[in-house]
Amino acid sequence: MKKVLITGAAGFLGSHLCDKFLEEGYHVIGMDNLLTGSMKNIEHLFPKKHFEYYHHDVSKFVHVSGELDYILHFASPASPIDYLKMPIQTLKVGSLGTHNLLGLAKAKNARILVASTSEVYGDPLEHPQTEEYWGNVNPIGPRGVYDEAKRFQEAITMAYHNFHGLETRIVRIFNTYGPRMRVDDGRALPAFFSQALRNEDITVFGDGEQTRSFCYVSDLVDGIYKLLLSDYHLPVNIGNPVEITIKEIAEEVLRFVPESTSKIIHVALPKDDPKMRRPDITKAQKILGWSPVVDRRQGLGITFDYFKEVLS
Repeated sequence: MKKVLITGAAGFLGSHLCDKFLEEGYHVIGMDNLLTGSMKNIEHLFPKKHFEYYHHDVSKFVHVSGELDYILHFASPASPIDYLKMPIQTLKVGSLGTHNLLGLAKAKNARILVASTSEVYGDPLEHPQTEEYWGNVNPIGPRGVYDEAKRFQEAITMAYHNFHGLETRIVRIFNTYGPRMRVDDGRALPAFFSQALRNEDITVFGDGEQTRSFCYVSDLVDGIYKLLLSDYHLPVNIGNPVEITIKEIAEEVLRFVPESTSKIIHVALPKDDPKMRRPDITKAQKILGWSPVVDRRQGLGITFDYFKEVLS
């Protein structure tokens, strides 16, 4: 039985990855310090024979006994509201944490996949964004702590690949949504759903014409799984290329709650907020045979049911 370590296991994406690898017949070691994760996301896994959990901060030395085949590094604050509150921890998990896990992968002769982000492209001057685009990032702006942590993460991962011959994979994750997102994480869809369900005004930043591309979590997890098992070591975009404005997504959310008295209001656009975000997924399609399959209406419906239950 193959053994995989998943960091950030109690988070939104990490918990879904734990589900996936258990379903595929792996022994899963989940690791999290619960800085932004929640035990509720993985409590259903504890009765399972092939799941174990370690409460640990990967910014400190990481030890796992026995053999290890794969490491998926998903530990990090991932929403602006989190990394603006925890800038040092965000930088440490992207740098020290990644260094520790690369060292563990080298010691165990394990393949490691690191979770990068579309934020490495910053406020892009290229649209849609291909993996060859180097980005337009403000390194000292408020978002720099996350953007540069992920850019460093990619750089050190490639250094371990090139210098030590380590088996590495890099996924650049675009906006993802689905059950287990935190209600208060500050990202658009959790904010819109919770505001609509609470009859609060829906706050759209700026004029709402900035665009995003939303990928349902099961599609993303499928792409990550295929990338891990592929032979491709350079960064790969995983996301849904269907583009929509923030205002349009707010209107779609409101249609799920017709009884809501919420109105859409506009507030100031945060500094360095990207105006456009859409992945070019040609590499994922050609190399991994991957494309998203979940329709946004379907995915939003499942997500709405989740938030309705959480907020009831």
